[in-house]
Amino acid sequence: MLTHPNFLGCAFLEAHVDTILRFYAPNALDPSGGFFHCFLDDGTVYDRRTRHLVSATRFVFNWAMAHRHTGRTPYLDWTRHALAHLEAFRRRDGLYGWTLDGARLDDASAMAYGQAFVLLARSHAARVGLVDAAGVADAFDRMDAAFWRAADRAYADEITPAGELIAYRGQNANMHQCEACLAAYEATGDQRYFARAEALIERFAFELADAAGGLVWEHYGLDWSVDWDYNRDNPGNIFKPWGFQTGHQTEWAKLLLIAHGHRPQRRWVDRAASLHQAAWDHGWDAVHGGLIYGFSPDRSPCDNDKYFWVQAESFASAWRLWRATGEPEFLRQYREIWRFSWRHMVDHRHGGWFRIVGDDGRKLEDTKSPPGKVDYHTMGACWDVMAAGGLDA
Repeated sequence: MLTHPNFLGCAFLEAHVDTILRFYAPNALDPSGGFFHCFLDDGTVYDRRTRHLVSATRFVFNWAMAHRHTGRTPYLDWTRHALAHLEAFRRRDGLYGWTLDGARLDDASAMAYGQAFVLLARSHAARVGLVDAAGVADAFDRMDAAFWRAADRAYADEITPAGELIAYRGQNANMHQCEACLAAYEATGDQRYFARAEALIERFAFELADAAGGLVWEHYGLDWSVDWDYNRDNPGNIFKPWGFQTGHQTEWAKLLLIAHGHRPQRRWVDRAASLHQAAWDHGWDAVHGGLIYGFSPDRSPCDNDKYFWVQAESFASAWRLWRATGEPEFLRQYREIWRFSWRHMVDHRHGGWFRIVGDDGRKLEDTKSPPGKVDYHTMGACWDVMAAGGLDA
């Protein structure tokens, strides 16, 4: 019988993060540049050539945060190593491409989602002294010049290798740019980053959410009208899934609460609570436990699988809501998400979290960390709970 640790303990979260770091530490470093991105459950690297901008930037975040929390010198060295490798993704126009095959830029598409993570990576590298304020500003300014549409108060999504800005518009890149702007503000104190994060909160968590029935929808037309049909036949898409994403409601809730911590606004707390509670009401599996991937506009499930990042972002938002409101329901939810995750998502043998399990918690694959994962969400959520405070010693 698997026993539960004290999920409210700071010592537990620190120890748990350490088990995840130790999963990657033995095999992740590529001395020739960057880190490997493709790991089986036991840590075996199953593809030594494929590199993804999202994993590459998230490794910068992981190692920088690990150094800040532990003070261990190797994590600082690895942050520097990961940061240097980002330049392999550079296109001629200064934006960053999507994937590498070895040292060759394989998919040169410039995704706003990816540029947002470059800003996040540089902001966290700045917190450990590896990037100066000008380096943070450079990432923000390049993203602005390429994707920001002032009239829309939002970022466009993708520039093709040929330089064409496609018509698709989506919330996901904007959400992560909001996250990156908050990190840039915390790293530099420059108010323009907070102002942009605030603008994105108002646009997506309020204005566009109100147009979609009070929740954050994923896809929009060129005029930012809600596109209810984009990827309707592909609800399990990794970056552009159909449906209301359970984890994106709670991720926005977390960002609202982080912003509230810097500039308190009760309406931000209230909207965070409504987004998070809707995710719980329509996403929590009352039979098996855990939060499902997504639900339809009519609030019925559209993808019942359980993804690691959905659980992680949701326990972070539940904890922040508990801290902001004192409502015991959010503390109960925090515990319930951890109980499900501890039983089904955490790999107690090798470390790290499984990427995805079925609705009943059964394993669906043996790839612990394919491109894009690297447990940024899981460690990040633990660090975020610690930042929010109120934990047992």
